[in-house]
Amino acid sequence: MGRVLILVLLLGAMRLIAPLASVGEGSETLLAFGFLILAAYTVGELAAGLRVPKIVGYLAAGVLFGPSALGAVSHESVVALGAIGQLAIALIAFLAGAELRWHEVRERGVTLLKLTTVELGLTFAVLTGLVYALHPYIPGLGSGPPAEALAFALLFGSIAVVHSPSVTMGMLSETGASGPVARTTLGVVLVADVVVVLLFSAAAAVARTLVPLEAAGGGASVAGLVWEILGALLVGAALGGGVSLYLRFVGRELFLFALLAAFLGAEIARLAHVETLLTLLTAGFVTENLTRHPARDALRHAMERSAAPVFVVFFALSGAKIDLAAVAGVILLVLPLVLVRAGSINAGMRLGARWAGVTGAEARLSWMGLVSQAGVAIGLASIVADSFPHLGPPLRTLMLGLVAVNETVGPLLFRRALAAGGELQAGEATGEWESAGERRGAAAH
Repeated sequence: MGRVLILVLLLGAMRLIAPLASVGEGSETLLAFGFLILAAYTVGELAAGLRVPKIVGYLAAGVLFGPSALGAVSHESVVALGAIGQLAIALIAFLAGAELRWHEVRERGVTLLKLTTVELGLTFAVLTGLVYALHPYIPGLGSGPPAEALAFALLFGSIAVVHSPSVTMGMLSETGASGPVARTTLGVVLVADVVVVLLFSAAAAVARTLVPLEAAGGGASVAGLVWEILGALLVGAALGGGVSLYLRFVGRELFLFALLAAFLGAEIARLAHVETLLTLLTAGFVTENLTRHPARDALRHAMERSAAPVFVVFFALSGAKIDLAAVAGVILLVLPLVLVRAGSINAGMRLGARWAGVTGAEARLSWMGLVSQAGVAIGLASIVADSFPHLGPPLRTLMLGLVAVNETVGPLLFRRALAAGGELQAGEATGEWESAGERRGAAAH
């Protein structure tokens, strides 16, 4: 009850101060940032008390106080705080890469590739077929020719298979899980992040042959998307090498350096037009496996500490971007897509596990960690909107509804999988936030 009262007081204070903040340039954005930290953290604590992942609480806070509900945080403030999302993605990706060890990549690379190939392939085929069958009922698409509907289905299927590295890493940071289910889920999510870009590139190329040229805009080329992958590997490797040199010859002020490295890496990726997640993932992997100095572990722990408040705002902003009216308009189409997608992921992981020889909890439970979706799917939908003006609006609306549901349900399923696999830590059981690195350090003692 006390936390609910805190939320009411925060909202009341926001209503009183907001008119004053609008007078000063940038003041409204700073006020929104402070409000989101406090409000989202409070809702996250309420969620933890109900045995719900804190991430779901952060998302719920964003929806509740965002532009489509109470409006305490305006759309302009959400856009202005985009740099927070950039920093969060950078930290998430770097930490994910730092979790990978070269010997594990050699030992499990083929296994993860088999799991990912079957899971993505089956999910893509099923969703593409279902969307093509449902196209007469999709607003703005029903009256088009069959070739246009097929192009829409291919593009939608190639985006709908996307997972969420940000939610996966956020959940692992929150729970401290590091067992077979956690590591298999993380591995598949990271491999899929690369494969999906290739799949989307192929789908976009086929769609361009199906849709008349005059109906398509300039958009992003396939060559550009290929550069996003290869360039990300090159830029990420160079960044990781630079971080490794700093750790070896300087190794000081690691908390500030962690934030600087993550933000600088994200900005370099943006300027080079390469995929941010893959760039920082590569940088984290290179840093972890190239550096032998003790400062390597200190840097990772510094990043984990700095990531906690950034994650709170990042997931709150993700919730604030959800347009409740748009989701409500397509919910009858979204719900069957959510169920079919989850069922396809489940079936794909089980078939892939048989092929790869994976058994036990990771074969049965890892699919639950792959349901979540987040900003990458919306980003790819925006590329479609630029490239195919006629297909873009209905695809983006439908994808927004799919992401909104999966972003909420996914963390709940993942936590259930980790609990069923016996991988939840003691701190998670009590609802306390503690970084994964701190838990590892405690376990070592």
